[in-house]
Formats: sequence, C-alpha cells, structure tokens
Amino acid sequence: MKKNILTAREQEVFELLILNKSTKEIADFLGISEKTVRNHISNAMQKLGVKGRAQAVVELLKLGEISI
Repeated sequence: MKKNILTAREQEVFELLILNKSTKEIADFLGISEKTVRNHISNAMQKLGVKGRAQAVVELLKLGEISI
C-alpha cells in the first residue's frame, strides 16, 4: 500500500481547492479557521517542494494524491 504524502486534512483542503473553493469557503465547510486552511496548504506545498497552490495541485495529480 502506498503511503500518502499529505495528511487526510491536507488532502481534503486540496480536493476543495480544485473545486474552485476559496480559503474562506473551505474554512467554513470544514469548520476550521482560514489561517488553519492556509497552514494546511503551506505545509503541503513545503512537503512537495513547490512554490504555489497551482504547482502543488499539478504535483498532487501526478502523484495520484488527488483526482479531478
């Protein structure tokens, strides 16, 4: 079984991001603060070694971590 790079919550955040949800919409949907959403995105980008959300999404798609 392959080990996921992202935590379950980070994965959830990115799945909502690719549905074109804003940081505020994601925060409201998950019941967390916008700062926490940004932290999840930032942590995931750091793990992937990328500099932007779009680049992170591309990498996650390539790795099979998320799907469209």
